[in-house]
Amino acid sequence: MNLCPSPNQLQAKRQLTLALLLMGEYNFSGDPALRQIWVVEDEERIADVLKAYLEQAGFEVRVFYDGSAVVDHVRQTPPDMLLLDLMVPGKDGMEICREVRRFSELPILMITARVEEIDRLLGLELGADDYICKPFSPREVVARVKTVLRRMPAAPALAQPSAPSPAMLQWQGLAAWLERYEATLQGHSLPLTPREFSLLCIFMRQPGRVYSREQLMDQLYHEDESISDRAIDTHIKNLRKKIADVAGTHAHSDREYIQSIYGVGYKLV
Repeated sequence: MNLCPSPNQLQAKRQLTLALLLMGEYNFSGDPALRQIWVVEDEERIADVLKAYLEQAGFEVRVFYDGSAVVDHVRQTPPDMLLLDLMVPGKDGMEICREVRRFSELPILMITARVEEIDRLLGLELGADDYICKPFSPREVVARVKTVLRRMPAAPALAQPSAPSPAMLQWQGLAAWLERYEATLQGHSLPLTPREFSLLCIFMRQPGRVYSREQLMDQLYHEDESISDRAIDTHIKNLRKKIADVAGTHAHSDREYIQSIYGVGYKLV
């Protein structure tokens, strides 16, 4: 059997590669410019399904069946996103998330069968960006991954803008650079997750406006995401805590930037 490609097949491959180059899907070293997703899941069947669906969606996937070495690998060669199962041997998903958050704002999606842990997953203790409960649809996982990554910058800006522009928001000492997903308070960095950053930008675009939980959910999440309104409360709590920590440490201020309007919602003041 002749395994060599025909001239027509070679030509088609060249045309496809050229088209991908023009669209930016390949870099000039010849390696695929794919987003890397790491799946930390000890159940081989689930890990294989997630890997297959994510690869079909165009991602490069690496699977860890044990959590003991994940943090070290993230430090050395960080992926674009982590999918962490809550209960993996070696080092569980909560501990991995907690350790990664000490040095990185890498997007993290937690996989759990324990609904009672959701507040902790999204809250102050861990700061995960999103969660999904077992049993789940693999297509929903892919949708969640794409949603989180869409909020991440494709590349950092070359220089910080010196004046407000459409790519920068400012309000009462707060500043947010949209292209870099960076925020500061009085010039000091705010260590926000992508979801928290997006939430802050919603408030900064219209300071003083009161947003209900439903309005915030509509702007933070896509229609294909099934999210409890508890997630909004937890993100607000997380965002408030981080702003308060920076304000108290560097500005010696106890000002509350995000206020609750009882029975209505939240606003930036």
